[in-house]
Amino acid sequence: MSRVGRVLLLFGACLGLGLVLPSGEVERGSIGAAGRPNIIFVLTDDLDAASVSKVPSLKGYMADEGMTFDNAFVTSALCCPSRATILTGQYPHNHLVRSNVPPIGGFKTFRELGRERSTLATWLDEAGYETALFGKYLNGYGKIGRNHVPAGWDEWYGAVETKQLNQNGQRVTYESDTYLDDALSGLAQDFVRRQESKDAPFFLYLSVHAPHAPAKPALRHEDLYEGLRTPRTPSFDEANVSDKPGWVRNLSLDSSEVRHIDALYRKRLKTTAGVGETIGGLLRTLEQTGKLDNTYLVLTSDNGFHMGQHRLGLGKQSAYEEDIRVPFMIRGPGVPAGVSRGEMVLNNDFAPTFADLAGFPPPASVDGRSFASLLDKRKGNDPSSWRTAFEIRNWDNKKDETSYRAVTPIPPYRAVRTQRHLYVEYEAGERELYDLRKDPYELHNLHDSADPDLISELDARLDELRDCAGEGCRAAENAPPK
Repeated sequence: MSRVGRVLLLFGACLGLGLVLPSGEVERGSIGAAGRPNIIFVLTDDLDAASVSKVPSLKGYMADEGMTFDNAFVTSALCCPSRATILTGQYPHNHLVRSNVPPIGGFKTFRELGRERSTLATWLDEAGYETALFGKYLNGYGKIGRNHVPAGWDEWYGAVETKQLNQNGQRVTYESDTYLDDALSGLAQDFVRRQESKDAPFFLYLSVHAPHAPAKPALRHEDLYEGLRTPRTPSFDEANVSDKPGWVRNLSLDSSEVRHIDALYRKRLKTTAGVGETIGGLLRTLEQTGKLDNTYLVLTSDNGFHMGQHRLGLGKQSAYEEDIRVPFMIRGPGVPAGVSRGEMVLNNDFAPTFADLAGFPPPASVDGRSFASLLDKRKGNDPSSWRTAFEIRNWDNKKDETSYRAVTPIPPYRAVRTQRHLYVEYEAGERELYDLRKDPYELHNLHDSADPDLISELDARLDELRDCAGEGCRAAENAPPK
């Protein structure tokens, strides 16, 4: 039985028993040993990092067989700014897609600013890669781009509506009982099969809907996770928020809201189980086509998601850990199995890393950095030279009704996250400071009692990062902590 087949068999048993799969470090081929590698990038929608542990298949296929980055973050915890960052390798303050809708965000803004002319897809396409996108592109694409195929994509299956895709310029509507993530998975596997006889490497970008609300699972997953509740961590429905900013102090959760949160939590996990099946299908197809050993497979999310923490109902966009921390696992040539790393990696690192793996330098406009050297245990890498801080931003767009503003109206802010601290400056003047080593649940706002020198240092780092660009961002992120 094949390696993937054994994992599939084990997963089937584990799902029924509620167990997790065994792990172990396995020797892999070196990075680039078989020529330029293929890259599959699986992007989930609103998947928080904590929920991954509840889905055994993701652990079995990805964590046990590859590397997990325990400190993976986004620079803006909202769909469209994050997705634009993934495509360009830039902070939102540079690509200027700062919301889900115009005038400061959405697909319309991305296109009108000319961002489609230079993305990860165009770079890889020019480097000789076969490129394909399946699923969600950018918020608003379905409204004004129904037949539009962006530059750089050889094959395009962009989501237009809930059951409709733009398939290489032609709109195709699926039956009402179609689970669209299954359709996307099948199309992606077909693409991999078509690459079997080709010499060119490929880049596959699969953007699934799960676990985004309304989180309607496939029928086969309806009975999973029954009775499970959102984890009652110390920050869930936080008891004392007197030291938090006014917008948090004004929040409260009643019993009906908590029941709604628990219900959505279960539905989110059910849809995420489908992501595990998608990963399994891709791995099986890669093995059948002889592509597995020279393919990197990446799983991450565009942002996290809060569910009752700090009295926040359902949503994203805050600077709290639940929103900015995302899952990130990678497997492929040279990547040791069952290994975790602690470096802070960001969503603006994917583009330069994929360029690095493909053998070419990214444009100078890229703010992120390649983490390729961190993937191969045989390569020397010095964690002390990695970033020690990064910027997080949330902008005000009162026209944005696509997010969770009505549920949790999070005000504009800019923040800096270091290896130890989270420091948030709200546009209205309020501040938050948390020592994450001593207070990982962000319960105690230290701003008013903190050492003035620490506040000055964090203020200075915010100023350095606010308008940084390219190499300047990497230099600002690398400043040694005091």
